[in-house]
Amino acid sequence: MNTSVMIALLWLINLVTDTGGQLAFKAAAVENREATGWEHWRHMLSRPWIYLGVTLYIAEFVAWLAFLSTVTLAEGVLLGMAGIVTVMVGGRLWFKEHFTRPRIIGVSLILMGVALVGLGR
Repeated sequence: MNTSVMIALLWLINLVTDTGGQLAFKAAAVENREATGWEHWRHMLSRPWIYLGVTLYIAEFVAWLAFLSTVTLAEGVLLGMAGIVTVMVGGRLWFKEHFTRPRIIGVSLILMGVALVGLGR
């Protein structure tokens, strides 16, 4: 497989597993808002979302190590910041979270930085 294709595939896997893990953890955390303290934790631990999040984080860990073995650390970390964008969009779609002007500006700057790093490869 072409090195560039491998890098792109590992980056995509990392992006999907990171975003999925974050969204799964959020789903577990907000599912029973009226519970507090240990009751809230017991409820979260009884739901599949928490285990999906952990599983996706384990997969992300493996993908991240593989990705970092193919790019420099500076490139990897900058490209990894795309996860901020996908998590924000996922939060909007799944949890109806709002886009504010500062968030949109921040995400735009992140996307420009990721694009510059990607183009510089």
